[in-house]
Amino acid sequence: MTRAPALPTFATPHIVREDTPDGRVLLRSADPLAPHAVSIVHDFRAHAAAHPDRLLVAEPSGEGWARTTWGEMRVAVDRLAQGLLDAGLADRPVMIFSGNSTLHLTVALAAMTLGTPVVPTSVAYALQSSDHAKLRAMVDLVDPGLVVAEDAAFSAAVAAVAGGRPVLGAVPGGVSPGGLAADPTPEVDARCAALTADTVAKILFTSGSTGTPKGVVNTHGMLAANQQQMRQAWPFLAEEPPVLLDWLPWSHTFGGNHDTNMVLSNGGTLWIDDGRPAPALIGRSVAHLADARPTIYLNVPAGYAALLPHLERDDDAARAFLDRLRLGFFAAAALPQGLWDRLTALAGKHGSAMRMTTSWGMTETSPAATTAHFPITRSDCLGVPLPGVELALVPTAGKLELRVRGPNVTPGYHRRTDDPCDEHGYLPTGDAVALVDEDDPGAGLVFRGRIAEDFKLSSGTFVSVGTLRPRLLSASLGLVTDAVLCGESTDAVSALVWLHPDHAHRCPDGVPTDDLRADLAATLGRLADEGGGASQRVERLLVLVEPAALDAGEITDKGYVNQRAVRERRADQVAALAAEPPPEQVVLRS
Repeated sequence: MTRAPALPTFATPHIVREDTPDGRVLLRSADPLAPHAVSIVHDFRAHAAAHPDRLLVAEPSGEGWARTTWGEMRVAVDRLAQGLLDAGLADRPVMIFSGNSTLHLTVALAAMTLGTPVVPTSVAYALQSSDHAKLRAMVDLVDPGLVVAEDAAFSAAVAAVAGGRPVLGAVPGGVSPGGLAADPTPEVDARCAALTADTVAKILFTSGSTGTPKGVVNTHGMLAANQQQMRQAWPFLAEEPPVLLDWLPWSHTFGGNHDTNMVLSNGGTLWIDDGRPAPALIGRSVAHLADARPTIYLNVPAGYAALLPHLERDDDAARAFLDRLRLGFFAAAALPQGLWDRLTALAGKHGSAMRMTTSWGMTETSPAATTAHFPITRSDCLGVPLPGVELALVPTAGKLELRVRGPNVTPGYHRRTDDPCDEHGYLPTGDAVALVDEDDPGAGLVFRGRIAEDFKLSSGTFVSVGTLRPRLLSASLGLVTDAVLCGESTDAVSALVWLHPDHAHRCPDGVPTDDLRADLAATLGRLADEGGGASQRVERLLVLVEPAALDAGEITDKGYVNQRAVRERRADQVAALAAEPPPEQVVLRS
């Protein structure tokens, strides 16, 4: 097993706390943000000049990989940038329907080189939606000059929403990338040199998990600052170009900004993973490990839950995963502590020096605002503010709401003039946190859920969904993959749950078999044994057979389940949970 090199993984955090008379707690890093490039594009160009033969991106192709070096990408980017200039398409946003691909990366870098905003959209809205309503709303809002749709799979979406705009890609009426490209003139360099920190790089749409998606303005300065912030927290990045195997969609800030920009800003290599955390596709992710052998692995909790069983039973796959791995990282949702413990146990079994870590952020913060750049053993620690980030913990609805300001925070939303920040210049997030240690701000913050998702029992006690949900999943020992907590204005918490696909056959027509009923009751028993009052345990479960619906807003394409949307859409099943006597679909705590 290859051991981690001597360069430090984490910088020592230096956190300053200030308490204000109105009850706010202010936290910041004492370390100033260091100088950095104006934009990720400038980083890309510098690395392409320094190591043109290094592999930048590898994309699955047939039984192998289509590989593009840094130098090859620089040539392709400049040629496409010139083509956009020649076609008069350089001054309106470029909207990308396609998923993660070499073409997507080329288009994004070409547009951003010219100061043209890129608008990556969710593939699910193009391929899985039946009405393309969200996609149409996005097109109407940003009014793109060019639509990119890589292949014929996107033909229906293009026909529904493109509205006569030119299309780049293999769809009816589309222009091939080669047909648009041209030999670059000095104007490409001039447009790049004119970029400033305030130039808009992207318009990224929020997931809509708590409302209608908004177009978040991402400036070049935001994205570049955020990568410098991460580089100061993870100092090894400055000398060890990261190697990623990554599937996370570029239409979201985690995959498109945090991960991809980490490669571009630090001269690394990105292996595009065409697997997913789903039974039919996770095998592809496992197979790709042997080629990629990542140095940093970044995923959502559902991704780790799908991958881990394969690694636990396949030593070769585990070794390929851990061989060069310095960091395992998760974000976007709470990781059940049971998964954290299994991942660290796997690393220990194979003698890996890998360390698990996480951070907190959102589309509006580029995304990272905090990170746990110190040893932790608990999965709910969000870490401390990054250099240059200031946090305000503001008393809200009985909790402390996390608010943020700094150079990585958005100036606002596309075509909206309202200021998203509060009177002190902090961006409200709707997320609740608490200090791990009141006497030591350097010990970090713990997540206490989305304030909008919480509800009260009839006793007046708040149920913290963000805290209880991952505990329920951990108590299920892998039987349950997600849960929606219910029980508002009743005397007990209940839950709608989805089973792991391996157990779906045990619940025909939504009625659990006797053995499944016993296993689910035992899950509730284990959760209750952890202690706490009525708001800390779940008394009843009902298994959902129908998957969460994307078009209905129940789930995002990242897999985030909108608790309130599910409860509202499935009101009959919520009512069944509280019915007396309970119907046969309902499982009671033993």
